[in-house]
Parts: sequence; C-alpha cells; structure tokens
Amino acid sequence: MKKTLKALISALLIVCLLLPLAACGNSSGEATLKIAIPNDTTNEARALLLLQDKGYIKLKDGVGITATVLDIAENPKNIQFSEVEAAQLPNLLPDVDYAVINSNYAISAGLNPTKDALALEGSSSAYANILAVKEGNEENPLVKALIAALSSKKVADYITEKYDGSVISVVENPGDGYDPDLDYTAIAGQTITVAASPAPHAEILAVAKEILAAKDVTLDIQEYSDYVIPNNVVEDGTVLANYFQHTPYLDDFNAQNGTHLVSVLSVHVEPLGLYGGKQSSLDALK
Repeated sequence: MKKTLKALISALLIVCLLLPLAACGNSSGEATLKIAIPNDTTNEARALLLLQDKGYIKLKDGVGITATVLDIAENPKNIQFSEVEAAQLPNLLPDVDYAVINSNYAISAGLNPTKDALALEGSSSAYANILAVKEGNEENPLVKALIAALSSKKVADYITEKYDGSVISVVENPGDGYDPDLDYTAIAGQTITVAASPAPHAEILAVAKEILAAKDVTLDIQEYSDYVIPNNVVEDGTVLANYFQHTPYLDDFNAQNGTHLVSVLSVHVEPLGLYGGKQSSLDALK
C-alpha cells in the first residue's frame, strides 16, 4: 500500500513538473507568448508580415500576402498564435500577450492606433484602400474626375488632420483636385455614383464631393457596411465606382465571383497594429 501511494505521489510530481513545460512550448522553461491574429486569409497574412517585418518570426520565401501560420519558417520565441475573427480581437487583449488588430476595430474599441499600438504597418503596406471600377471604365471622364479629386492635397490634408495617423494617405504628389487634361465643361451637370464604407471612406469622399461641386459635377455617395454589395453594384453597372477595399481583397473577390473590377487609385492605408494585452511593451519579444 505504501509503495503504491509512493508511486502515485511520484507520478503526480512528474505531471506537475511537466505541465509548465508543456504550456511554455519549449525546453528552456520560458513562458510561451500568445499572440492573437485575424483568422481571415487577407488579414492573417498582413499580421504575419507585420511580425516578420519587426523581426519576431520569419516566413517561408515567397509566401507574401498569402501567408498563413503554416508558412512560419522560424519562430525563435516559440510564439503561440490564436486565429480569431478580426472583430473580436480587441476583446481578447486581457487573455493574450499581444494581438494584431485592424485599425477600424481598434478605433471602435476605444484604442488610438498611433498612441496605443506597440507597432504599426507603414504607409508602404500592400493593403492600401483603393478606388475600383469595372474593367473598361478606367478612361471614363467621370472616373478621371473622381481620381483627380481623391488625389488632391485637400483630401490628403484632411486624412492627416482628421485621423491623426490612424489612416494614412498614400497618394504621391497630391494636386489641386483637377485633371488638367480633362474637359470639365463636357461633364458639368453629370453625377458620379460611388459605393463606400461609412468610415473613413464616405467621410473622405465628402471632401472630394466639394472639389467636384466646384466644377458642377455631383458626387453621389452610397454607403454600405456590407463588403459584397459594393462590388456587385459596380459589376452590374448600377454604380460607377467603389471605395472600401484593398487590392488583395479585390483580387480574391474577382477570382471567387467571376467579376471584372480593377483598381484605378490607391488612396489610403488603415495600418494594422500590434497591441499589448498582458504585455505593456515589446520587451518580451526581444
């Protein structure tokens, strides 16, 4: 009986010793860092590319914007990744060391990307939000007028002042809002229809609307919270353009739905950020 009890106690001690090692995921005794990332294809890759850019992981060569956790080639900190619906990431911060969160969801949760994020994507991100039209409409004078208005210094300044780094203009050499090669008298009195997300897209378009109004061109901004309808209404010709998505999403949408939409202008980036949960600094990742 004593031998049996002694053996049981020994077994329990071994289990107690092994459990911390299993939790940490390595043999050094260091606690495993947990990072929550978006579980959708596009934003998961963005999150991993951000972490690679900061030197915390290394991805397999060539995976780029299609990367998943299966493409991690080097993980020196033995980071444990939790793939979660993007909108839920802010709610998980108390339960993880860090989370990579889209700016729109961060802002909705009361976070300020420029002040609260420990690391942010740069303006060179491949995920710039774009103005898209149906293939064949790239040279439409109304499209060109909208491109010029969104490429203006007035819009760029508005983005900088309004969003304080949470949204970053990527327009190079912004102009006065007007295309010098376009005959505005020929389109005076006409209406440009554009589908957009309420914020920040519709807010930014409101500035472009003022620019176009000076040339007697009306901008009809139709707001959608849905990410499918704005592409469908451009494809079927109901709306001339849309402004709500980035190129990787558009490319995937075209491939999945047989649509024929193209990007005509990159306008802004909403940087993905790495936010602290249990960790208040990046020290644990160094």
